[in-house]
Amino acid sequence: MKTEIFLSVVIPAYNEEDRLLPTLEKSIAYLGTQQYHSEIIVVSDGSRDETARVIDRFKAPSNVILRSYEYHPNRGKGYAVRYGMLRCEGEIRMFMDADYAVAMESVEQAWPLFRQGYHVVIASRGLTGARITTRQNFLRQLSARIYTAIQNVYLGISYPDTQCGFKLYRKEAARWLFERQRLNSVIFDAELLWLAHKARFRVGQFPVRWTHVENSRIQYDSISKSIFIFQELFRIKGLHRR
Repeated sequence: MKTEIFLSVVIPAYNEEDRLLPTLEKSIAYLGTQQYHSEIIVVSDGSRDETARVIDRFKAPSNVILRSYEYHPNRGKGYAVRYGMLRCEGEIRMFMDADYAVAMESVEQAWPLFRQGYHVVIASRGLTGARITTRQNFLRQLSARIYTAIQNVYLGISYPDTQCGFKLYRKEAARWLFERQRLNSVIFDAELLWLAHKARFRVGQFPVRWTHVENSRIQYDSISKSIFIFQELFRIKGLHRR
């Protein structure tokens, strides 16, 4: 009889061999103590190191399945998350960043919201009760606030934080949204939340404890890269005009 997976965890990764080790260790340790069955899927997004093979170093407990996928060349975080999400089997499907900025046990804050009927549940650094133990530099924080304000006005949504890399979806919502996702960049988060809003999926939020980890693989630290972000944002409506 096939094992019924309750929670699928997708981890997009680009040259994350070093940071994946502690992330997988902590995540497996937590999930191994749960009564439900889960799977962790590492998606190596054109990595040049051993990212896709890190899971081979672990012996998972009986209720946790480990899988990895790899493709080349590098396509972007949005592509990697979609790739993993469309290959999940869980009733609840989530993605988290490889740097473990949000701990695996934070999923416990999502369960009450799913019981209340929400289809999508997202962690937020912008809600009352959120704890940021290590902050980004001032310029990056300011840029994020400016981007979020423009994004919310343009898309007609009102989330204080759309970019936190810890989001969960019911199976049916995940299928519908990720099959329609078009952006491969980090702005895919905003695209999915806009699509969810248009489709009337209920989106819940919870405040999260978040730790900034240096040496991010996604750097937008120049004028050209900042322009690219806004170009991606303003593409969203056009991509879904039909």
